[in-house]
Amino acid sequence: MSKREFQTEVSQLLQLIIHSLYSHPEIFLRELISNSSDALDKLRHLTLVDEAYKGMPFEPRIDLELDEANHTLSIADTGIGMNEEDLITNLGTIARSGTKNFLAQLSGDARKDSNLIGQFGVGFYSAFMVADPIEVVSRKAGEEMAWRWVSDGQSGFEIEPAERAVAGTTVLLHLNEEGKQYANSWRLREVVKKYSNHIAFPIFLTYDKSEWNEAEKKSEKVRTTEQVNAASALWRRPKNELTDEDYKELYKSISGDSQDPLFWFHTRAEGSLEYTTLFFIPSKAPLDLYQAEYKVGVKLYVKRVFIMDDAKELLPQYLRFVRGIIDSEDLPLNVSREILQQNKVLTSIRTASVKKILSELKNAAAAEPEKYLEFIKEFNRPLKEGLYQDFANRETLLDLVRFKSTRVDGMTSLADVKSRMKEGQKSLYYITGGTESLLRTSPLLEIYKKKGIEVLILDDDIDEIVFSGVDKYGELELKSVNKASTSEDLKDDAEPEQAEALKPLLEKLNAILGENVKDVRASVRLADSPSCIVSDEEEPSLQMQQMLRAMGQKDFPAPKPTLEINPDHAIVKKLLGRPNDALAEDAAWMLFDQALLMEGVPLKDPAAFVQRLNRVLSVSIEAK
Repeated sequence: MSKREFQTEVSQLLQLIIHSLYSHPEIFLRELISNSSDALDKLRHLTLVDEAYKGMPFEPRIDLELDEANHTLSIADTGIGMNEEDLITNLGTIARSGTKNFLAQLSGDARKDSNLIGQFGVGFYSAFMVADPIEVVSRKAGEEMAWRWVSDGQSGFEIEPAERAVAGTTVLLHLNEEGKQYANSWRLREVVKKYSNHIAFPIFLTYDKSEWNEAEKKSEKVRTTEQVNAASALWRRPKNELTDEDYKELYKSISGDSQDPLFWFHTRAEGSLEYTTLFFIPSKAPLDLYQAEYKVGVKLYVKRVFIMDDAKELLPQYLRFVRGIIDSEDLPLNVSREILQQNKVLTSIRTASVKKILSELKNAAAAEPEKYLEFIKEFNRPLKEGLYQDFANRETLLDLVRFKSTRVDGMTSLADVKSRMKEGQKSLYYITGGTESLLRTSPLLEIYKKKGIEVLILDDDIDEIVFSGVDKYGELELKSVNKASTSEDLKDDAEPEQAEALKPLLEKLNAILGENVKDVRASVRLADSPSCIVSDEEEPSLQMQQMLRAMGQKDFPAPKPTLEINPDHAIVKKLLGRPNDALAEDAAWMLFDQALLMEGVPLKDPAAFVQRLNRVLSVSIEAK
């Protein structure tokens, strides 16, 4: 028998699971049954598509065997099995890159942390909450040799050759004090019903059943085996036969989530293509939602046969939070990820599925607005990604996304903003480029507030990228207030006269600021502030330029901003009549610098700004 050490992360993980999650230990059975189900899915697929496995006898089942006297419980399957290398890889190391994040995500809340176990694919280790030691005997399909893996969950594990009559895996748990509550057939039934009732394979429980012996006039123990789950492909049953609890049970069994889903959408399509889809919207965003190697949440079946659960082609990336099942009658059983990328059947199913999900979300927004806002709290940002990625569904996505606004508290829709437009208003407006507090105090909003025009506050760091490509909502133009072009809603008959009167000052400021600005011009968008910064239509804002440089685009050519000054502001009026002296130059630079600061842009030379400020303060104090 060879002795091996656990990978460092596994040791840490075991300690955290064993010591942190005792208040929710029943999930160990959910996870072990789920592993067995996955192993059966994989072998069934091979027996249907791989010549090397087609003649292999395959009787899919999961067996729980309870020995109450010795406090042991075994979970056995007839699935794909593991050889020595697989046991080391799967039970001695953390193979999936994102799994290491599990260690950083544990919160100390047992209910939340038990949910993470399923999401991060480390479910086997949860068995150490209830057992010490654990033995695993496994034989890989197509191989003669079986192997025994043994560990107490402390420093490491041992592996040695073993025997097993058929392919598959048996996990033998020597229940500890915490686990002895599961040396009870009623308790095991309860847990299976709660978490695994709709696992697609039969789960049998073998236990000592008390039966009355009429001849002996006493109760005696009889070894009995009974099926303890429904083992039905629930998604293939008519919707009118299913309860909310059925859907919630299935969701939890396929997602590893302990919380109920927010919404679910069940569709049976018949005609040129036949398929069934059942999609769930989680109540909380998956923890790997913004990781490149996110875990796919949709499983693909063909004629009820599991095919794969890691195909990112099943739904677009922005819907990666969706969990569920696609079961097709028309795809081949031997379909691969490479074939999926080109397959017309899947393309049609995917297109219809996206439209169905978005349509159902739109219905939910109308029928259950409060519940929909819970969805928005978790998934508003991925929907915005869809605006950038999915042109075909952009109009629907624009109806689904929610926004902050200068007019209302909380979140609002574009449809509601449209309904609040002023009579004669030509466009819808938004501002980007910083935090919510920074945007709400921006000088760029002053004239809109004065005229009673609502402006959307887009404070998400992807908003400027997304909405730079969205120019309309229906027939209405969507316009950024950060841009230099002036909207018709802000046109002022006095604008040409003001620009002409300010011409000497504009020329003077252009000369002083030189290469730092593209232009200095009179503004119609300012009411209370003396100056502001705007960008040309096709140029990123100063905030976006900063973000691009932070992302490594060091050679990004920085467009020069346009400085706008308020013709009606006292400072501007005084500057207009002031000679070209040192104070006028300091004032010009400070108009520019304060406009940058209001945009949240750090100054290139803070020391020079402070020196100018001190000089102006000194003159101001002397004047008093």
